Amino acid sequence: MAQDSLDTRFSTEPILPLILGMALPAVVAQLVNLLYSIVDRMYIGHIPGIGSRALAGVGICSTLITLVSSFPMIVGGGGAPLASIALGSGEKEKAERILGTGCAMLAFFSIALIVGIGANLLPLLRLCGASVETLPYASAYFSWYLLGTPFVMVTVALNPFLNVQGKPKAAMLSIVLGAILNILLDPLFMFGFGLGVQGAAIASVASQAASAVLILALLVSPNAGLRLLPRRIRFEGTLVWRIFSLGISPFAMASTESLVGFVLNRELVRYGDVYVGALAIMQSAMLFTSTPSVGFSQGANPVISYNYGHRDAGRVREAFWVVLRVMFSFTFIMTGLMMLAPKSVARIFTSDPELIDTVGKWMPLFLSGFLIFGLQRACQQTFVALGQAGISLFIALLRKVILLIPLVIALSRLLGLKGVFMGEAIADGLCAILCSLIFAYRFPKILKQIQ
Repeated sequence: MAQDSLDTRFSTEPILPLILGMALPAVVAQLVNLLYSIVDRMYIGHIPGIGSRALAGVGICSTLITLVSSFPMIVGGGGAPLASIALGSGEKEKAERILGTGCAMLAFFSIALIVGIGANLLPLLRLCGASVETLPYASAYFSWYLLGTPFVMVTVALNPFLNVQGKPKAAMLSIVLGAILNILLDPLFMFGFGLGVQGAAIASVASQAASAVLILALLVSPNAGLRLLPRRIRFEGTLVWRIFSLGISPFAMASTESLVGFVLNRELVRYGDVYVGALAIMQSAMLFTSTPSVGFSQGANPVISYNYGHRDAGRVREAFWVVLRVMFSFTFIMTGLMMLAPKSVARIFTSDPELIDTVGKWMPLFLSGFLIFGLQRACQQTFVALGQAGISLFIALLRKVILLIPLVIALSRLLGLKGVFMGEAIADGLCAILCSLIFAYRFPKILKQIQ
């Protein structure tokens, strides 16, 4: 999309239809992306004879998977808003340099993660809570998944740069392609080729590769509004720091999820593998709510960032209120529905009666704080879109590092198993309230500055 067309769209179109037009393709993409993550666990959980153990093993892998996928969020979450602000300020060449520097950072992250995790995989899986029964399945799955790290990097990090150009449908297509391919390949590799858990991982890698190739093709195209040029793919010290300082917030938000998974699994494995499997299901259920919210913010953030760079405080304010209303309403409704029918959610992933009963008992408590979590999501993502690195990082750390982990450890000692699930609920609710108060204080000051 040409710069003048982009300016006309982002700076003059009515905010609500503009954000919906940008966000809906991203939401669809994230929902389809969620679907293939869910399909993985559905197939694995229903493997005859070993489904429950295999599901627990893959649930343990999610801790490391989250860690791997958090690194490209430094580039996507930090670089894309900066590129959008640069475009809003009329600095296209700077936006291209930001994209190129981000790609150089992705190459470094890929090599470091493959070597570092690969050399210590079994000890890491044990630290994440793998038992003698679940370790073989966790190792079989993640050994293959790790090989696809470069594809994960490209898909997660560079997809937001398509939204920056005002091309949400292209961004959606890149994700949908991988998701549909994964859904088709899962049963083929798992059951047709008899590869079981390994087959699920191989299907995921192949699907991520297809998405990555399409994204790169779109970015290097001469028709790209923000083009990836080979000569720009290099480390520029100042830009590396700016990308990192803003991207550390979404990175912390995602990577600390890995730390949370480690703590929760370590606490729950003391009560039996069934609770580790139940956590995998409940965390997957949370994705039904959080994943569309991520898609919505991917579509809305370029609008906020561009108008921030364009110094239009009124449109920034209006865009935030649209984001807040949509995210809060969606999160509240979806979470409430899952709390009312926890066993129905569990049956999506498993046919094991014990596992279904366990989820049915604990899911309402586990999700209760998530009812108002849309407040936190809207405020934190808006801070990122506005380039507010310090506040974004603090909020990202607040929920999981400052609140959740200490609460889970303390309450599990006081209340046992109930304390583990209660810690998640209290942390989610309290973080949403504190984040809203911080935003209510800081946002008017930001608007005043750009005016």
